[in-house]
Amino acid sequence: MIPPHLKPGNLILTFICLFSTLSFSSSGQARKTISFNQDWMFSKTNDTVQRQSDWKKVTLPHTWNATDMQLTKDFYEGEGQYKKQIVFGREYKDKRLFLRFEGVGQVAQVYVNQKLVGMHKGSYSAFCLDITYAVKIGEANTILVKVNNKARKDIIPVNHFLFGIYGGIYRPVSLLVTNKVNITTTDYAAPGIYISQKNVSAESAEVSVAVKVENIETSWQDISIKTELYDQAGKLVAAQTTPQKITTQGRQKFVQHFQLQKPHLWNGLKNPYLYKVITKLLRKHDVIDEVTQPLGLRKFEIIAGKGFFLNNQLYPMHGVCRHQDRWQFGNALSNAQHREDLDIIKEMGATTIRFAHYQQAEYLYSTCDTMGFVTWAEIPFVNTSTGEEADNAKQQLMELIKQNYNHPSLYVWGLHNEVYGKTPSDFPAVLTRELNDIAKTEDPDRYTVSVSGYGEMDRPTNLNADIQGMNRYYGWYEGKIGNLEDWAKEIETKYPAHKVILTEYGADGNIFQQQEQTDLKDAYDYTAAFYPESFETKTHEVQWPIIAKHPGIAASYIWNMFDFATPMWNRGGMPARNMKGLVTFDRQLKKDAFYWYKANWSKDPVLYLTERRVVERKHAVTPVVVYSNIGQPALFVNGKMIAVQPIQGTNSVQFIFKDVHLKKGKNSIKTLVKKDSKTFTDTIEWVLK
Repeated sequence: MIPPHLKPGNLILTFICLFSTLSFSSSGQARKTISFNQDWMFSKTNDTVQRQSDWKKVTLPHTWNATDMQLTKDFYEGEGQYKKQIVFGREYKDKRLFLRFEGVGQVAQVYVNQKLVGMHKGSYSAFCLDITYAVKIGEANTILVKVNNKARKDIIPVNHFLFGIYGGIYRPVSLLVTNKVNITTTDYAAPGIYISQKNVSAESAEVSVAVKVENIETSWQDISIKTELYDQAGKLVAAQTTPQKITTQGRQKFVQHFQLQKPHLWNGLKNPYLYKVITKLLRKHDVIDEVTQPLGLRKFEIIAGKGFFLNNQLYPMHGVCRHQDRWQFGNALSNAQHREDLDIIKEMGATTIRFAHYQQAEYLYSTCDTMGFVTWAEIPFVNTSTGEEADNAKQQLMELIKQNYNHPSLYVWGLHNEVYGKTPSDFPAVLTRELNDIAKTEDPDRYTVSVSGYGEMDRPTNLNADIQGMNRYYGWYEGKIGNLEDWAKEIETKYPAHKVILTEYGADGNIFQQQEQTDLKDAYDYTAAFYPESFETKTHEVQWPIIAKHPGIAASYIWNMFDFATPMWNRGGMPARNMKGLVTFDRQLKKDAFYWYKANWSKDPVLYLTERRVVERKHAVTPVVVYSNIGQPALFVNGKMIAVQPIQGTNSVQFIFKDVHLKKGKNSIKTLVKKDSKTFTDTIEWVLK
């Protein structure tokens, strides 16, 4: 039965759908990937304010929650529809046609000419649908996508609490065109070739390339599978061609093995060297399909009590977590915006990124490969559980692994974050073990991790993955800032053989709420309405030096790199906002804590005066704090140099000038360092009331 709103008489295509003809050059025989992001019409279908007939033109990516979810808990949650009308030219005859959606929030139903061709549950992973049999060649075709972002008990995440599930087709869509014999596109929307590596060293590396092939011709086909490996300069370094008979009965898998001598290793930010793998299907001498993927040869290893090793060398895991949304854009971001985030992270000196708490844009993982970040990917099994989400969690983990299998920057698959049970037999622990089995079966060469919000190792849901992650918010959700030291010592003493990561730490910092450091406490009440930025700064000033001296913490991740939307929250004078970011939601302002880490982690020169937004002062005698990684700074107050030398703070980049005297009214504070014939300065202004 056709739903009433899909009947031809109700479509009114002249007004609500754009019309276009899609064509491509038929001179080549390999697959085509065509952008499918233009000429869509959108309407909220169960909005009491906006009528169903109110359609507007949009370009993908698009979300309908670009502003409301960032301001209030009363955001639009429900269904929206996207339509476009298109003609497929005669050149599409005898081709296979697929629509590949990179991300739809969160349930999608896709119709072609009023026929349901497929659906998908889960906002953060890609899915690919075969539309060949529903398309009419040479005629107008109507594509309709029904999208719903209502939180459900059977789909992770099961609520909007830790972050909002933005509604819409918020990542790009592509039309894939292949021949009838093709490298599969529908194995969980993965690329269809899977590159694994073993025994990687500077002397040699073993590489295997598995390819999955489909044949929908009427008879078996004689083809050859040819895989070529190219170095970064474009030189062919290895190739293999194997003839195969491809039957019409089911998807088939073939594996080719390579032994590389003296490989050039992928070495993180120092040298993110990439090879290129091209796998082709040949019929006689014609290329009938082709897929290209990156290859970065590297060895990841965590040694308990010692740290993280890349290619047998100790590697600093200076980490941040990243959410994908942005002020007034929601999560419908451009590649340029994703790249800006990565550039800001790199500027600060971070070496590793936890993409939390869900699969993020394909562009991000690919760009991390080329930039050299070591990365972590995870599924949104977070915050709580209902007992109904197991199938969906397994589906999303399969999608995460298969779609990102070939990214050399990825070292770990995240299974859950802060999901708890009372016994090891409760649903969260059982499901985590099942997820771990899936990950280790699909990808035995990467680590798995689960994350607890408690500091004790012996909790019922812990120890079900290779790595135990722990989120520790001392001074914010419990205890005092310095209690992190006691926790780190206990972990190293009691669990010397365990692989442990500090997966989140930090505190909120509202840039519109400020307090002089003289008045700061060692703990704040997160339920209160006052979240001074200076307390966030103090938290990081105290806690990073603790982390740095404890090798039992194999890696650490600041929560968070950027402020982000939490629509169900109303905290710290800013509704719908988590303000633990080191950079504001709009990416326009870097908080003091950003420069603290830049001074500690980056090789770029840093000279920075803190408390630059604590402009109005009440203390006439006050300390002044300077971050400098280029030597001891001098300090000038109202043009006069302070004679007293600074003392060292919590580490070698923090300099504290004590008992600085301010005058009534405006005070100019300036710091200066001369290094290598260059003069570096920074200036702020304070006003003493």
